[in-house]
Amino acid sequence: MNEQDAPDPLTWLQAWYATQCDGSWEHDYGVSIDTLDNPGWSLLLDLRGTSLEGHDFPKYEVRRGEHDWLVARVVEGRFEAACGPLNLGEAIHEFRSWAAGRAGTGRRPAG
Repeated sequence: MNEQDAPDPLTWLQAWYATQCDGSWEHDYGVSIDTLDNPGWSLLLDLRGTSLEGHDFPKYEVRRGEHDWLVARVVEGRFEAACGPLNLGEAIHEFRSWAAGRAGTGRRPAG
């Protein structure tokens, strides 16, 4: 699938979340999107119990301006991003790009 055919970041994130939901995972883990007071967004995605658990994600940071920035990293089994007020789609895209290059977006096999 090329970039033109790929779903927008929010649609992709919804599908990723739905893939993780197995009747158990969603009771302990999940996805959280919140606002920051500087202003901006916070995006938190639990990786525990997913195929992405245990994969490294080097801290990513870009600051283009006072309200145009993104900081993303994986900490304690969770993808964490904070970004400017117009960068939420970029934060989701950064997660999607990393996930696609890692173990994929499927569930971790039980075992």
